[in-house]
Amino acid sequence: MPEPGSQLEQAGRPASGSASAAGPARGAAIAARGRALVAAALPDPLLRNATSLMLNTALTGGTGLAYWLIAARRYAPAEVGRASAALAAMNLLAGVTALSLTGSLTRFIPQSGHGTRALVLRVYAVSAGVSALGGVLFVFGAGRLGPSYAELTTAAAGAAFIISVVGWAIFTLQDGVLIGLRSAVWLPAENGLFGAVKIVLLIALATAMPRGGIFLSWMLPVFLALPLVNLLIFARIIPQHASRTGHRQPPTARQVSRFLAGDYVGATCLLVTGSLVPVLVALLTTPRLTAYFYVAWTVGATLDLLGVNMATSLTVEGAFDAGRLAASCASALRRGLIVLVPTTAVLAAAAYPLMALFGPGYARFGAPVLALLAAATLPRSLTELYLGALRAQSRTSRVALVQAVRGVVLLAGVLLLTSLLGVIGAAIGVLAGQLLAAALILPGLWRLVSGARLPAAARRSEV
Repeated sequence: MPEPGSQLEQAGRPASGSASAAGPARGAAIAARGRALVAAALPDPLLRNATSLMLNTALTGGTGLAYWLIAARRYAPAEVGRASAALAAMNLLAGVTALSLTGSLTRFIPQSGHGTRALVLRVYAVSAGVSALGGVLFVFGAGRLGPSYAELTTAAAGAAFIISVVGWAIFTLQDGVLIGLRSAVWLPAENGLFGAVKIVLLIALATAMPRGGIFLSWMLPVFLALPLVNLLIFARIIPQHASRTGHRQPPTARQVSRFLAGDYVGATCLLVTGSLVPVLVALLTTPRLTAYFYVAWTVGATLDLLGVNMATSLTVEGAFDAGRLAASCASALRRGLIVLVPTTAVLAAAAYPLMALFGPGYARFGAPVLALLAAATLPRSLTELYLGALRAQSRTSRVALVQAVRGVVLLAGVLLLTSLLGVIGAAIGVLAGQLLAAALILPGLWRLVSGARLPAAARRSEV
């Protein structure tokens, strides 16, 4: 068998004659070999999915940091503020359905078998319809939302925004599909390429489109990636998954409806702790201050994803094997803290020099915001891990309760403190909400990790 290096060399040579058709086949073979090496190095599906997601987070964070650093250097702060406000609103509107439906995908894809294709298509259709409706309503009200959203009142900008909301919703959901299919190893390649392309476009459009170039550079790669990634999902990964899990009993409409009824409330509250905060800052401050806050928010949100990704992997593995939920939760908690504690400390300590790279205004206003958001990452990771375990058990009423309490406290803190202290007050409100939520779930998380409280299905499995 040829060595990996020789395969790569052959793949890089110009093809001749009939060999020209073999190029894609060689590329697929190399990708398959890479995935096989990952699977051999990480035989535990929980760790394999979580490691892939963490690598994806690192790539996304690195390219995101580079993207906003270039944007801050090549575009005026007010333009960065308007673009970031539009992106935050797009995240919010797409997330109204995408967040809860992503939870249902990671929960029910493992047991859907031959019904997986239909499940994914239904989720895409529902999300596209609701996202389009939300985008239309937001555009009609944009004229009353202050200077950060004034440009959305034009017909062309409004239509582009609505289409972008729909595209971003599907783009978000397809990652959830890959995670539910235990194929998160594709995510680093997908999102790494997405980040690289949008950086190239950002630089190219800086001169040609000093206004609007940021938003356009973000969305063009989305619409390029959608058909390619979904071709991979529907033509290859779903058929493989169906052949492996065809013996499983697909979820009933009642099961999915009950899960969504509880998880949707929790997911809606999650928007308060995610996409809604920068939108509120955009409404309560100027475009320039919005830019300073949003860049710090983006860097801090990347760190948040480490804990969220570990929790998502826990949901998938808990759905596949309920009897190992307590052990999987303990493993996820231990490994997550090993990564998060030092990373959080380094980011908080380096907040000022890091934000100074973007400019003096970003350092002055953004550095304290970033330090506070980094501190909020640890309590949020504990809460997300607990919620991931609850979703695996389909205990969505508890998920909704935790999310609602956290969302209400965080929203109240952000609204009050932003009005009093500006963008730093918003970060303090986020930290307070995450600390309170973590304090409330700690007893339940401890019982789960210690194995003192397992779901009925797990107890039957052990017996």
